[in-house]
Amino acid sequence: MNAVILEDEPLVAKDLQKLIGQLSPEITILTTLDSLQAARTWFGGHSEPDVLFCDIQLSDGVSFDLFNHVSIACPVIFTTAYNEYALRAFKLNSIDYLLKPVDREELGAALDKLKRWKLNNAVPDMTTHIAALLKDLASTDTAQRFKERFLVHSKGAMLLVDVSQVAYFLKDELIYLITLDGKRFVTDYESMEEIEDVMNPVQFFRANRQTIVHIQAVESFKTEYTGKLFITLKAPMNTATVDVSREKAGAFKKWLG
Repeated sequence: MNAVILEDEPLVAKDLQKLIGQLSPEITILTTLDSLQAARTWFGGHSEPDVLFCDIQLSDGVSFDLFNHVSIACPVIFTTAYNEYALRAFKLNSIDYLLKPVDREELGAALDKLKRWKLNNAVPDMTTHIAALLKDLASTDTAQRFKERFLVHSKGAMLLVDVSQVAYFLKDELIYLITLDGKRFVTDYESMEEIEDVMNPVQFFRANRQTIVHIQAVESFKTEYTGKLFITLKAPMNTATVDVSREKAGAFKKWLG
């Protein structure tokens, strides 16, 4: 089985290729592409692979644009640092996606699904699925889906916190909302994924499994030799440490603009 990886972060691409080799050594990686332009050129001159591993947010645009220029019928496994509404549409259309950093077990499950499709000769034609998704993306008013205020618990009562006052969300058994002035409130959310579903990805970033940070709370960041990032928040939250894995480091820098 042949595969192509579309990923603009070299370390992420290298790690993904290594994991694929460990989990499915029968898969041959034909090439790793690092941009939309490179992908258009490659697919324009080669037969499509058996599977495409595709990042969504690339250095020169969003990979969805590739499907507007090239007809791709093979299965696509998306990898992304963003858990946005589009991914739910992909999942409904039987296209797998993996959140970065890519989890070994989740990748294994995606590869197993691919193998079952191949074994049963039941691999769906992705052209129809991609066309439906692009139509959904074009018709959806994304502004209506992002929350503008959050309900939190405060001294036995419920309090509304405007999104402009949010510094970050923290999972520490319960899920807390921390405001820009350092106040800490309990929320009713049961998972960080619930928050990701209703937050604006332009404003919020999933730094790690425990933390979602608002861009206005970021003071600065530094990179250690491993590629991992450490975010310094603005006062009075600057005593908190927020780390970003090396796999998400590139996406974080892009998010900051």
